[in-house]
Amino acid sequence: MTPQPDPEVGAAVKAADRAHVFHSWSAQELIDPLAVAGAEGSYFWDFDGRRYLDFTSGLVYTNIGYQHPKVVAAIQEQAATMTTFAPAFAIEARSEAARLIAERTPGDLDKIFFTNAGADAVEHAVRMARLHTGRTKVMSAYRSYHGGTQQAINLTGDPRRWASDGAAAGVVRFWAPFLYRSRFYAETEEQECARALEHLETTIAFEGPGTIAAIVLETIPGTAGIMVPPPGYLAGVREICDKYGIVFVLDEVMAGFGRTGEWFAADLFDVTPDLMTFAKGVNSGYVPLGGVAISGAIAETFAQRPYPGGLTYSGHPLACAAAVATINVMAQEGIVDNAKRLGESVVGPALRELAQRHPSVGEVRGVGMFWALELVRNQETREPLVPYNATGEANAAMAAFGAAAKKQGLWPFINMNRTHVVPPCNATEAELKEGLAALDTALSVADEYTA
Repeated sequence: MTPQPDPEVGAAVKAADRAHVFHSWSAQELIDPLAVAGAEGSYFWDFDGRRYLDFTSGLVYTNIGYQHPKVVAAIQEQAATMTTFAPAFAIEARSEAARLIAERTPGDLDKIFFTNAGADAVEHAVRMARLHTGRTKVMSAYRSYHGGTQQAINLTGDPRRWASDGAAAGVVRFWAPFLYRSRFYAETEEQECARALEHLETTIAFEGPGTIAAIVLETIPGTAGIMVPPPGYLAGVREICDKYGIVFVLDEVMAGFGRTGEWFAADLFDVTPDLMTFAKGVNSGYVPLGGVAISGAIAETFAQRPYPGGLTYSGHPLACAAAVATINVMAQEGIVDNAKRLGESVVGPALRELAQRHPSVGEVRGVGMFWALELVRNQETREPLVPYNATGEANAAMAAFGAAAKKQGLWPFINMNRTHVVPPCNATEAELKEGLAALDTALSVADEYTA
């Protein structure tokens, strides 16, 4: 689709937004949101006709790109036959979506509880774990993000939780492995893994194993920096959970449905949790949908005992129809394999080459279509390009980098001192090379802030 400029309409859209829309995570008078006129595939455009290659996949959810015709058609067909229906009934779209998801989840995660998004999926996973174990505490990592609702934001490790954290949510935090900024003085991945597992088990011992209901981990942390765990770590957490009767919850909201070149990131590590949350890529965000995949043992807890939780729109027909179409499209068009192949052959090698040429790049890490560049002032000392949770003038380097990327027609995903490379999983080689070339130019601006 060719963007048709219409600045007058764009101005009206922007005026209405600024007058009435209250934006998330923002100081309302300090933001200047772009008015978007349309989107298709890997691109979107504004009302001035300027087109951007979206290296954010929305918020890491348009795994099949924008406006895929088969998914649009499925939503239209579902709307023509049944726009909505209460969750207590069996309907075709809901049943088929659950079947297709369960076919792809690891192990015996065969029961699907539908939610409206990832945050409430995490909320319900925690509730299930607490009811299943009869325990209260939940453990999560400092470098993590689990959602914006009350329990989910308290599980989150990054600064977005601070304003809402009253220390009353029953959350105990620990350090997960991250060799580049190791908390364990490790020099190898093997040391980092072993010391992180020892730290976790020691924390459990001092908190009281019989008080801990669940450990909640992103399989690969997303907004915290796409830190792929070292070999053996997730299997080690699985063993610790089994040892102490703790429910192991993997948060696959961002990493699931092809993002890592596998249907779920857990498949990369050959590990099966007791509960697994999902959202985003399940239907490419076309209609809000999330859920919890539940193991047989936890499902059995509620076989004769009612589960005290539900949602008015659980398994909404339009959302489930979009999920069915999305999963089928991903299978038919080889989108998961595409993410794996181009991640290995194009994105990974290109990012590592950029790291060799740009002093602002401290580390490259990732898999599939799920990558991050750690930006630094000094590669030797690893001083971050901007301070932790920087704002205003302290964040000038990242702001300049972001502006340079947009000037090149690339919409970047920037968080603290990192830029994420998370294009749609069905992006073409040509689109990826276009975006990587724009990123190369923008990094030259970040280089100006290095020591």
